[in-house]
Amino acid sequence: MSAKEGQDLFYSVWATAWGAVGAVAGPKGLTRFILPHYTPKDLGDLLAWEHRDARRDDDPFEMLIRLARDYFNGRPVNFSPVACDLPAESSFAGKILRACRGIPYGQTRSYHLLAEMIGQADAARAVATTLSKNRLPLVVPCHRVTYADGRTGGFSAPGGTELKARLLELERKTARTVPA
Repeated sequence: MSAKEGQDLFYSVWATAWGAVGAVAGPKGLTRFILPHYTPKDLGDLLAWEHRDARRDDDPFEMLIRLARDYFNGRPVNFSPVACDLPAESSFAGKILRACRGIPYGQTRSYHLLAEMIGQADAARAVATTLSKNRLPLVVPCHRVTYADGRTGGFSAPGGTELKARLLELERKTARTVPA
């Protein structure tokens, strides 16, 4: 990444009820979101190291900070207003990540159903592989994608399947009133 590109990159780290989360954004939107796992200092250091030309600034993340805090405080949240820098809409990954963004709070879809939603019913494993590389967990809610039989399935974010199960349980408990 050149210095000129980096001038448009920002990162932030903030506290939530579950711990520190962090994000990176560029001109096209969010490029990275990190779920609670690290200390605030370690997470800030990690993002500064991964994105050396980015500038720490909370302002570009004002809405995301509010939504993430609400989410981890057990309030139903809709992250769809958050702009995300996703792969091209016509690419397999772009189709999967956009379909995943459409899964409502408190609901799940199977890997197979997500594959069917993009017209590739035989691509459930490829869906799982794509979601394992999701750099925007929660905002692109890959934790809402499970096996067809209801088992949790994988989760590549730090905290793994235990964190995925906690996120799903939080949503089950609080899905009564979901913002549109």
